[in-house]
Amino acid sequence: MFFKREDKFYVHMRNISENLIESTNYFVTFDFNNSQDVKQFAETMKFYENKGDRLVHKVIHDLNKVFITPIEREDILALATHMDDVLDGMEGTAALLEIYSIDQFDDYMKQFLHYINKSVIEINKAIELISQKKLLEMREHIIEIKDYESKCDELRRTSIKKLFDHQTDPITLIKYKEIYEELERVTDYCEKVANTLEAVIMKNA
Repeated sequence: MFFKREDKFYVHMRNISENLIESTNYFVTFDFNNSQDVKQFAETMKFYENKGDRLVHKVIHDLNKVFITPIEREDILALATHMDDVLDGMEGTAALLEIYSIDQFDDYMKQFLHYINKSVIEINKAIELISQKKLLEMREHIIEIKDYESKCDELRRTSIKKLFDHQTDPITLIKYKEIYEELERVTDYCEKVANTLEAVIMKNA
């Protein structure tokens, strides 16, 4: 019995998504105790980020070699790069924690992480549906991702307002404001993945 081989671009998408979900799980569950932990955290996120870059490079390499793709080549590239942007944003946040010597997540950061984690889970589910050619079923995951991004927009405003209301040290204020904004930016990247998934549905469903 012969089985049809899965298209290499579906495999690439799944590999990128799986690396993203693995790195996100590490990011949101890491237990900080001291500055050495923060250093380890930043180094591990850099490892995931480098792996993600290599996976995206494989996509670009294969796009330059083939004529026919399962979905439009610009959508494949956009999905790959936007998922990579999500990981880049988390790695950038980890680097800021090390640079600023912040060795624990505060309550607002934990709320951002909660929504980021849920968004990445939805991305992973949607990418799996692409490979199964169940495009219309992706819509429920797209809606969830956009809802989480909207919640993080509000959370950014709330967290920064609270920071200015209660933080008297300007250096600490700058540090935390930058981290809040970077975390919110990660959910913006998740929304870009969702927007690209919508484009895939419109063109192919």
